[in-house]
Amino acid sequence: MAPFDLIAFDADDTLWHSQDGFDAAEAAFRDLLAPHVPHGVDIASALVATERANLHVYGYGVKAFGLSMMEAALTLSQGRVPSDVLVRLLDIVRDLLMAPARIMNDVPEVLGDVATSFRIVLVTKGDLVHQTRKLATSGLEYLFDHVEIVLEKDVPTYRRVFDELGVDPSRVCMVGNSIKSDALPILELGGYAVHIPYPTIWDLEHVEHPPVSDRYCELTSLRELPEWLET
Repeated sequence: MAPFDLIAFDADDTLWHSQDGFDAAEAAFRDLLAPHVPHGVDIASALVATERANLHVYGYGVKAFGLSMMEAALTLSQGRVPSDVLVRLLDIVRDLLMAPARIMNDVPEVLGDVATSFRIVLVTKGDLVHQTRKLATSGLEYLFDHVEIVLEKDVPTYRRVFDELGVDPSRVCMVGNSIKSDALPILELGGYAVHIPYPTIWDLEHVEHPPVSDRYCELTSLRELPEWLET
């Protein structure tokens, strides 16, 4: 008997590109702020610190990122940042929000393949409106038996989601790019996790990798998933 009743997929940087957009926005933020802050200030680290401090208030996603950029810009410049810089930051946030989902290679084929043998669901965190829009523009929504957009991906959240779906967490395999959000909580619940790394990852998602085991593996590409599930 197959060990899984459910395959759960992460969305951002697992099914479609996301972090590269944030990376470009952060680079633009550094360039725009550099002329208006004291020499030697680490603008990038200050932005990450602001995001970390605001997580419990703003949560995740582009809107939270945009608010943290505005706050960091005002703080680092001691309120002297020009209005045209703030306008440009707002434009960057709007562009990120309006960008269509950029699907990764092989995603539709892999999801279709897995869906022929398993019940599949999407579990992603972030802003409800933005994540819903990305899913709608991805053309992938029809493949999922259920979609869950959550504020946080932790043990209590996963337990609630799988309880509502009527699935024992030990019979779930979670597939995603984040060790912190997609692997560790599922492993703690007794389930399985497949880590598929993205070239870059958000600073606040960095954690130590668990050892490879019978319940955790690392693949280089999503296209390897169907074969791994078979074996």
